[in-house]
Amino acid sequence: MKLSHLKQILTYIKNYKHISAIHRINDTTIKIVFDKDDTLYFAMIKGDSYIYKSNEEIKRSKVYQAPFDVVLARQCNRASIEKIELHNEDKILRLYLSQKSAYKAHKSILQFEFTGKNVNVILLDEAEVILEALRHIDADASFRVVKVGAKLLELPKNEFAFKEYLIEDMENYLHNEYDKRESKKLQSLQKSKIEPLRKKIKKLYEKLKSLDNEDILLENATKLQEQGHLVLNNLYNIKPYEKELILRDYSDNEVTIELNKRHVNVSEMADELFKRAKKDKQRAKNLYIQRDSLTEKVSFLEHFIATIESAKRVQDILFLFPKHKKGSKKIQSDAIETFFIEGYKVQLGKNEKGNIELLKRAKAKDIWLHLKDRASAHVIISTDKQNLPINIIERAALLCVNFSVFEKSSYLVDYTARREVKVQERANVLYNKYKTISVTKE
Repeated sequence: MKLSHLKQILTYIKNYKHISAIHRINDTTIKIVFDKDDTLYFAMIKGDSYIYKSNEEIKRSKVYQAPFDVVLARQCNRASIEKIELHNEDKILRLYLSQKSAYKAHKSILQFEFTGKNVNVILLDEAEVILEALRHIDADASFRVVKVGAKLLELPKNEFAFKEYLIEDMENYLHNEYDKRESKKLQSLQKSKIEPLRKKIKKLYEKLKSLDNEDILLENATKLQEQGHLVLNNLYNIKPYEKELILRDYSDNEVTIELNKRHVNVSEMADELFKRAKKDKQRAKNLYIQRDSLTEKVSFLEHFIATIESAKRVQDILFLFPKHKKGSKKIQSDAIETFFIEGYKVQLGKNEKGNIELLKRAKAKDIWLHLKDRASAHVIISTDKQNLPINIIERAALLCVNFSVFEKSSYLVDYTARREVKVQERANVLYNKYKTISVTKE
């Protein structure tokens, strides 16, 4: 962070009188709510520390309970701000705080250091003795020890002249500080998540390309069957243990027949040819199943990529890749994708097989979703609640849309309790007592 910018931010926040709430939202970012309703985020990242605002609330990645967080809450929550300054005219922002109790006022200093490699958040008492710190530093690592109970030494002050960089609109600047970094993170995350999916699609296309041709298989089966009959018709002209037969067909043309192995008698030779013919017929008959399966997998991954590409926030992508619980031995179906929306388990069928599995697994009170009047993925929200929050249904409905259609538009999604859905055949269903919600694929 530039010293010039920090000076201007100091002027901006000098009007605040209280810290209503304070806590970490991730490993390096402190959220402070000033005067009950104005929130600033202090991103204390080494090499890229900054202060920002966001139009939407940024939720905690977890609840932190380290000693630093305990002391931070105890010393700073509901504290009055007596003074805010840049300490030593350097990139060190100090907030002098006071908390009134029944006996006396407890005073402390909350210090944010935006000084390159020394970026830190340090809590001090009035004598500038360290109460706690975001980053502890031992004597082996630096001349300036940062540990509980130690007196905080001053940082050497930079002597060179700093340039002035005017911030014309502070609100716009604080929001842009967040937006530009989030945009960069978003693009990087999109690239890292899409690349392996594209590789999977490439492999699937290679498998599709390598599949046999039905017509060729059937033609070969007919040929093998004819050869089998030809062998049977020449029982007394063929010697045992031969691997290559040279016979005359019904048009008196010479035919060469290759066998996989030598057989004791001629009937076994014919049986081998009939078995090979039957195998090719069966492969030709079932080839569409394999082709459809591979095509469905490609379609699902293409929808997955499109959903990632349309994401507006980092959280929207992370949501698509839930972390698997350690120690979980439950086998996950490769035809079902699982997500979690604010703690609710949401499952989506990747193909017809997945849709059928979902319908079989779902409990009576679970919520089932499907695009209105058109083919789509089936979605199940696992719940036993009668009144599911509408935002959960909206996000699950958007999942249903994103993994069913590519076109950007508004879509209607029907939803109802699983008990209201009657399976007709495979994944074809009838349902009643349903509600409809409109969601927009952007």
